[in-house]
Amino acid sequence: MKFRKFGKTVLTAALSSAIVFSLSSCVRSFTAGYLYVTGTVTSTPNGNGIISGFKINNNNGKLTTMHGLPVSSGGANPVRIVLPTGGRFVYVLNKGTNAAGGNTCTAADPCTTANIQQFVVGGNGILTPQQTFYTQGLNPFRLIADASGNFLMALDHDAPSNAFCGTVVTGATSCGDITVFSINQTTGRLSLVTNAQLTASTGSQVTYFPVPANPIDFTLSASSYVMTLSGEAGTTSGQTVYPYGYSSSTGQLTVSQSTPQVITNGSGLPMGQGTAIVYAGSKVYILDNEAITVTASGTTTTSPSQILPYTVGTNGALQSLTGGAVPGDPTLASPIYLIVESKGKFLYVVNQVGASSSTGAGIAGYSISPQDAELSTDPGSPWGTGAGPQCLLEDPSNQYIYTANATDSTITGRLLDPNSGALRQMQGSTGTFPLSGPATWCVATGRTN
Repeated sequence: MKFRKFGKTVLTAALSSAIVFSLSSCVRSFTAGYLYVTGTVTSTPNGNGIISGFKINNNNGKLTTMHGLPVSSGGANPVRIVLPTGGRFVYVLNKGTNAAGGNTCTAADPCTTANIQQFVVGGNGILTPQQTFYTQGLNPFRLIADASGNFLMALDHDAPSNAFCGTVVTGATSCGDITVFSINQTTGRLSLVTNAQLTASTGSQVTYFPVPANPIDFTLSASSYVMTLSGEAGTTSGQTVYPYGYSSSTGQLTVSQSTPQVITNGSGLPMGQGTAIVYAGSKVYILDNEAITVTASGTTTTSPSQILPYTVGTNGALQSLTGGAVPGDPTLASPIYLIVESKGKFLYVVNQVGASSSTGAGIAGYSISPQDAELSTDPGSPWGTGAGPQCLLEDPSNQYIYTANATDSTITGRLLDPNSGALRQMQGSTGTFPLSGPATWCVATGRTN
């Protein structure tokens, strides 16, 4: 039977509409990436940790638990998860436990069960454990990868020996260290990068890179400097920054300054409670809780947290941006991490607690001036999160912001407004997704094949 001209026209239009609808539906509903969260099953860290995994819906940001996850993290008390460039391998730093099964690790009572567990990312985001590796020092607690995905670095709170501590601080009798690994791009296997500058009494190269004592955090800048934030003995608050020159071809760290740089607050005094150092959007930012400041006259004042923005100068020296320190939101406290969104227009700081018992955790937002990179508070900021957020990230499609939260074992998701920087309620979802236990860190990848 032949179609009349009118029938052909109707049929063609119907088929075209069906194709357009099918394509638009496909584009709007695909998985934009995978989100992985490390944590524990309960608040007690003496058992193996877990890795939870979720598919990120491109249309609305909704998270769907991936089949086969959670899986064991390969050790107790996982504190960091890293997914290097390429998205084929995942590395989890398990902090381990001390002699009593707790997670407070010191030089006198180290967490001896610490390790780095490698996973391969398979179809549908499934994680399969591979090999286990170990850092050279004691009590590792931070893990980062370089932009090429060729090297992995772990920050140990305590160096394996104090023999070389004086190379970073003259006369120092204790120090931390960085353990550097090269990543085999075929197998993901880690190989130790030895220190070409230091030779042990045995004649062999030292297997680690000393850093000033009491490290708090570290970061890697695009200008090829690895920077550690360190504090005073017996504290968990950073006050000085020490840079190493970094070679992206060999993984070597080379001394670029003879002494650490003391970081001052907005009043010109040593920073009070540095909590993190982050390279983001071509700048280095230091987060400072600065709850209590002792002035030159000896008086004590209470002030909100602050962000200290810097550019990187000669030999890795930090140079303060115009305007200097930027106050944090007065209703929030304990800033732990920040990101600059993909377009470089907005910066977000996640805070673990409120400034009083009547306020909760939240994200403070700032606009970044295109002229001089100064920060100004976004209208509508701050935005709430779940209780006790541990991390902050932008999803691979650059539409959503997520935090993973420890106190209430949830993930909080928000829609990122690319024009105003506001973090809005997700469409068709509460934006709150349950976890199997308290979170410790999170990463996301757009590689979904």
